Amino acid sequence: MASEPKHGARQRGKRLSPPNPDPARLWRIPLNTETEPSRVETALRERIKELNCLYGIAQLSERHMDSLEKFLQELVNFLPFSWQYPEVACARVEFKGRTYRSNGFKITKWRQSSQVLEYNEPAGELSVFYLEARPPADEGPFLKEERALIDAVAERIGTLSMRISAELELQETNRQLTVERTALQETNAALRTVLSRIEEEKKEIHRDLRLNIEKIIMPILHSLLLEAPKAQRKYVEMLRDNLEEIASPFVRELSRTCLALTPTEVAICNMIRGGLRTKEIAELRGVSLATVHRHREHIRRKLGITNDDVNLATFLQSGMWQVPV
Repeated sequence: MASEPKHGARQRGKRLSPPNPDPARLWRIPLNTETEPSRVETALRERIKELNCLYGIAQLSERHMDSLEKFLQELVNFLPFSWQYPEVACARVEFKGRTYRSNGFKITKWRQSSQVLEYNEPAGELSVFYLEARPPADEGPFLKEERALIDAVAERIGTLSMRISAELELQETNRQLTVERTALQETNAALRTVLSRIEEEKKEIHRDLRLNIEKIIMPILHSLLLEAPKAQRKYVEMLRDNLEEIASPFVRELSRTCLALTPTEVAICNMIRGGLRTKEIAELRGVSLATVHRHREHIRRKLGITNDDVNLATFLQSGMWQVPV
C-alpha cells in the first residue's frame, strides 16, 4: 500500500476528499448498558452534555469561519462544561506553536489528551485537566465517553483549520486577481492613450508632409514640367501625381481593399489611374504590350468590372473600387 504523502508535499490549504469512513467509527459514543435507574439518569445527563458540546462546537465554528484563533480561545473556555466534573475541569489547546488556555487553567496529573492532526500529520494537542482528584472511572477519572468526545473535538479542530486555510488562500487569490485585473485595466487605458497620441502624431506628420510637398516640391515640379521636353512631360506629371498620393495614398488603400490584386497589378493600377496608356506602361516596366493587356484583364476581373463599357482609368480615379463588389 502506498504511504501517505508528507505534509510538505501537499498543497497547503487544498481541500482533500476524506477517505470513506469505517462504519464502526461513526459510532463514537459507546452504548451505555447501565440498568440501575440512578446510573441511567447520570449517564443520560452526561450524554446530553456531550450532545450540547458537539452542537456548541458547530456553532462556534460557524461563528468564527475566518479565524481559527478566536474559535480555539472560545473552545477552551466552553469545553470544560461538557466533562463529568465541570467545576474542577480546565482545557488547553496547543496548535502550530500557539497555546490557548481556559480561565483558571492549571496543569495537574489528572489529564486526558488527544492529538490534533492536519493533513494526517501531528499539528497539536487538545487536553482536559481536572484540578482536583475525582473517583476513578474508565481512564483515570475520565469516562470512555469523554475519550470519544475529546477525540471528536480534536478531529474537528484539524478539519476546521484546513477549511479556514483553504478559504483564506482563496480570498488571497481573489484579491490578487482583482489587483491584477485593475492593473490590466489601467494598462489598457494607458495603451489607448498612447495609441491615440500616436494617431494624432501620424496625422501631424501627414499634414507636415503634405505642406512640404505643396510648398517645396510641387513648385519645383511645375517649373520642371514647363522646361521638360514634351516626350518627358508625362513622366514628370506621373511623379507629381504620385507625390500627391502621399497625402491620400491610392496604392495602400487599393492593396488593403482589393486583397486579390498582386503588387504588380496594384502598380499598374496606379499607372492607369495616372493616365498612362498601355504602350507607356509597357515601356516603363520593360515588358511587352501583351503582358500589360493580360494584367489589365486580370485587374478588371478582380475588381468585378469585366463589362467593357466601364473604363478602367475612370473606375480607378472615381474611387468606386472602395465599395465591395
